[in-house]
Amino acid sequence: MSNPEWMPKAVRAARTLRAVTVGEAKSRHSVYVILLHDVRRQQPWGLYVGQTSCDPDWRFDQHKAGYKASASARRFGVCLLPELVEHLNPMRQWESLDLEAALADAFRTVGVPWVEGGH
Repeated sequence: MSNPEWMPKAVRAARTLRAVTVGEAKSRHSVYVILLHDVRRQQPWGLYVGQTSCDPDWRFDQHKAGYKASASARRFGVCLLPELVEHLNPMRQWESLDLEAALADAFRTVGVPWVEGGH
């Protein structure tokens, strides 16, 4: 599988963000990014951005199993992209909510054609 042409821009955009609470004692939340693929779309590759108090791998499995799942992550989720967010995790809950939205906005700004989540 080859990466979408916009992936280097998405990586750079994610790395511009910082978490001020990363590694603090009560930092138990994470943001995560899922690679999406839908062959029916004109631009078949996209990203789903979420936040969780669980391990992101566990949360990805929940999406795929349909538990509290985003429809796009359940149907089109291919894999997690931890390299986009490992510098941010773990963090406090309030910051994970802020960074979830900031990540989605950053991806849209650099031209990722399909971005889900980030609310």
